[in-house]
Amino acid sequence: MSDHLRLKTRVFVVIVVLANVLGNFFMSWGVKRRGSLLGLSMLEYIRVILDPWVAFGVTLLIIWMLSRMALLSWADLSYVVPVTAIGYVLTAVLGRVFLGEQISGARWAGTLFIVAGIALVGSTSIRTTAPEAPRE
Repeated sequence: MSDHLRLKTRVFVVIVVLANVLGNFFMSWGVKRRGSLLGLSMLEYIRVILDPWVAFGVTLLIIWMLSRMALLSWADLSYVVPVTAIGYVLTAVLGRVFLGEQISGARWAGTLFIVAGIALVGSTSIRTTAPEAPRE
Protein backbone atom coordinates (compact mmCIF):
# COMPACT_ATOMS: atom_id res chain seq x y z
CA MET A 1 0.00 0.00 0.00
CA SER A 2 1.32 3.41 -0.93
CA ASP A 3 2.26 6.02 1.64
CA HIS A 4 -0.04 8.46 -0.18
CA LEU A 5 -3.07 6.17 0.30
CA ARG A 6 -2.17 5.57 3.94
CA LEU A 7 -1.88 9.34 4.59
CA LYS A 8 -5.10 10.10 2.69
CA THR A 9 -6.92 7.43 4.70
CA ARG A 10 -5.68 8.79 8.02
CA VAL A 11 -6.71 12.35 7.09
CA PHE A 12 -10.18 11.19 6.07
CA VAL A 13 -10.56 9.08 9.22
CA VAL A 14 -9.85 12.21 11.29
CA ILE A 15 -12.35 14.24 9.24
CA VAL A 16 -15.01 11.52 9.56
CA VAL A 17 -14.52 11.17 13.31
CA LEU A 18 -14.42 14.90 14.10
CA ALA A 19 -17.37 15.76 11.85
CA ASN A 20 -19.45 12.98 13.44
CA VAL A 21 -18.52 13.75 17.04
CA LEU A 22 -18.82 17.53 16.76
CA GLY A 23 -21.94 17.35 14.58
CA ASN A 24 -23.74 15.20 17.13
CA PHE A 25 -22.45 17.34 20.00
CA PHE A 26 -23.58 20.67 18.54
CA MET A 27 -26.94 19.26 17.50
CA SER A 28 -27.48 17.90 21.01
CA TRP A 29 -26.31 21.18 22.56
CA GLY A 30 -28.73 23.19 20.44
CA VAL A 31 -31.70 20.87 20.97
CA LYS A 32 -31.16 20.66 24.75
CA ARG A 33 -31.13 24.46 24.96
CA ARG A 34 -34.63 24.41 23.45
CA GLY A 35 -36.09 21.87 25.87
CA SER A 36 -38.25 18.88 25.04
CA LEU A 37 -39.37 18.51 21.45
CA LEU A 38 -42.38 16.38 22.35
CA GLY A 39 -45.61 17.82 21.07
CA LEU A 40 -44.08 20.56 18.92
CA SER A 41 -45.78 21.67 15.73
CA MET A 42 -44.04 21.36 12.35
CA LEU A 43 -43.27 25.10 12.39
CA GLU A 44 -41.65 24.78 15.83
CA TYR A 45 -39.51 21.87 14.58
CA ILE A 46 -38.34 24.03 11.70
CA ARG A 47 -37.39 26.76 14.19
CA VAL A 48 -35.35 24.21 16.13
CA ILE A 49 -33.59 23.06 12.94
CA LEU A 50 -32.75 26.69 12.15
CA ASP A 51 -31.20 27.22 15.60
CA PRO A 52 -27.55 28.10 14.83
CA TRP A 53 -26.14 25.28 16.99
CA VAL A 54 -28.49 22.68 15.52
CA ALA A 55 -27.87 23.92 11.97
CA PHE A 56 -24.10 23.79 12.55
CA GLY A 57 -24.45 20.24 13.87
CA VAL A 58 -26.50 19.20 10.85
CA THR A 59 -23.91 20.78 8.51
CA LEU A 60 -21.11 18.85 10.21
CA LEU A 61 -23.13 15.63 9.91
CA ILE A 62 -23.54 16.26 6.18
CA ILE A 63 -19.74 16.67 5.96
CA TRP A 64 -19.42 13.45 7.98
CA MET A 65 -21.61 11.53 5.54
CA LEU A 66 -19.84 12.83 2.42
CA SER A 67 -16.34 12.21 3.81
CA ARG A 68 -17.36 8.74 5.01
CA MET A 69 -18.66 7.94 1.53
CA ALA A 70 -15.35 9.05 0.05
CA LEU A 71 -13.39 6.98 2.58
CA LEU A 72 -15.50 3.90 1.84
CA SER A 73 -14.74 4.29 -1.87
CA TRP A 74 -11.16 3.10 -1.33
CA ALA A 75 -11.02 1.50 2.12
CA ASP A 76 -12.75 -1.65 3.34
CA LEU A 77 -16.00 -1.31 5.29
CA SER A 78 -14.57 -3.76 7.82
CA TYR A 79 -11.72 -1.27 8.38
CA VAL A 80 -13.60 2.05 8.25
CA VAL A 81 -16.41 1.32 10.69
CA PRO A 82 -14.27 -0.01 13.56
CA VAL A 83 -11.53 2.62 13.14
CA THR A 84 -14.00 5.50 13.09
CA ALA A 85 -15.69 4.06 16.19
CA ILE A 86 -13.26 6.14 18.27
CA GLY A 87 -15.98 8.74 17.77
CA TYR A 88 -18.09 6.88 20.35
CA VAL A 89 -15.37 7.41 22.92
CA LEU A 90 -14.97 11.10 22.10
CA THR A 91 -18.74 11.57 22.15
CA ALA A 92 -18.95 10.06 25.63
CA VAL A 93 -16.18 12.36 26.85
CA LEU A 94 -17.84 15.47 25.36
CA GLY A 95 -21.19 14.44 26.83
CA ARG A 96 -19.64 14.01 30.25
CA VAL A 97 -17.48 17.15 30.24
CA PHE A 98 -19.69 19.68 28.44
CA LEU A 99 -23.24 18.37 28.82
CA GLY A 100 -22.90 17.04 32.36
CA GLU A 101 -24.07 13.56 31.40
CA GLN A 102 -23.49 10.83 33.97
CA ILE A 103 -21.67 7.82 32.50
CA SER A 104 -21.79 4.56 34.42
CA GLY A 105 -18.88 2.21 34.98
CA ALA A 106 -20.47 -0.25 32.54
CA ARG A 107 -20.49 2.41 29.80
CA TRP A 108 -16.86 3.29 30.46
CA ALA A 109 -15.96 -0.41 30.35
CA GLY A 110 -17.75 -0.73 27.01
CA THR A 111 -15.87 2.33 25.79
CA LEU A 112 -12.56 0.69 26.73
CA PHE A 113 -13.55 -2.40 24.73
CA ILE A 114 -14.22 -0.14 21.75
CA VAL A 115 -10.74 1.37 22.13
CA ALA A 116 -9.21 -2.12 22.21
CA GLY A 117 -11.10 -3.06 19.03
CA ILE A 118 -9.96 0.15 17.32
CA ALA A 119 -6.35 -0.64 18.16
CA LEU A 120 -6.68 -4.15 16.71
CA VAL A 121 -8.43 -3.10 13.51
CA GLY A 122 -6.22 -0.04 13.05
CA SER A 123 -3.18 -2.29 12.83
CA THR A 124 -4.60 -4.16 9.81
CA SER A 125 -4.55 -3.35 6.11
CA ILE A 126 -6.85 -0.59 4.86
CA ARG A 127 -7.90 -2.59 1.81
CA THR A 128 -8.03 -6.35 1.35
CA THR A 129 -9.62 -6.41 -2.10
CA ALA A 130 -8.31 -5.26 -5.47
CA PRO A 131 -9.61 -1.86 -6.59
CA GLU A 132 -12.30 -2.03 -9.25
CA ALA A 133 -11.68 -0.54 -12.67
CA PRO A 134 -13.42 2.84 -13.10
CA ARG A 135 -16.75 2.67 -14.89
CA GLU A 136 -17.24 4.59 -18.09
